[in-house]
Amino acid sequence: MVVARAFLAVAAVAAVLQLAAAADHPVGGSGSWDASGTSYNAWSAKQTFKQGDTLSFQFAPSHDVTEVDKKDYDSCSAANPIKSYTGGSAAVKLTAPGKRYFICSVTGHCASGMKLEVTVAAAAVTAPAPGKGGKPHHKRSVAPTPAPAVAAPEPAASSTDDVSTPTAAPAPRSSDAATIGVLGGKAFVGLAVGVAMALAAM
Repeated sequence: MVVARAFLAVAAVAAVLQLAAAADHPVGGSGSWDASGTSYNAWSAKQTFKQGDTLSFQFAPSHDVTEVDKKDYDSCSAANPIKSYTGGSAAVKLTAPGKRYFICSVTGHCASGMKLEVTVAAAAVTAPAPGKGGKPHHKRSVAPTPAPAVAAPEPAASSTDDVSTPTAAPAPRSSDAATIGVLGGKAFVGLAVGVAMALAAM
């Protein structure tokens, strides 16, 4: 459970760092989206687009940015737009890995070169190193030390009035005390119960 929590914490930090490291890509290098003959796909091929990055478009009111599927991109058709941007600027968030396709929907502009294909890489997530909650690989497990044997108490000598006197358990040796300390609380309680039972049976 501790390892799972540590993994989730590291994954959350990695996601935050990924968002903080997200890049803004001005289209074509300058952000200018026009029919000037810029080869947007030649520019795109030299870029690395990651999940979380942004594409920035700047364009004249006579243009737009229209996201389409691959078929409409190839045919320069805006008949089935995924999303359109107008107003002179657009910031398109690259939220998922895969291919994205953009054209200008104004007749003739896509055919004149206003088309862009972008390949978005998945965000890299690194696996966390084993945390403190995990078992270190360089340490061997040590088998627990068995509990020390308890000597059975000697029977008490009976007196003439038939009253028996209980005999005290022998005092533990210093090595026994150290062993009890290693065994922990549960073993010590078990040992104490065993001695009490032995004394009660007398």
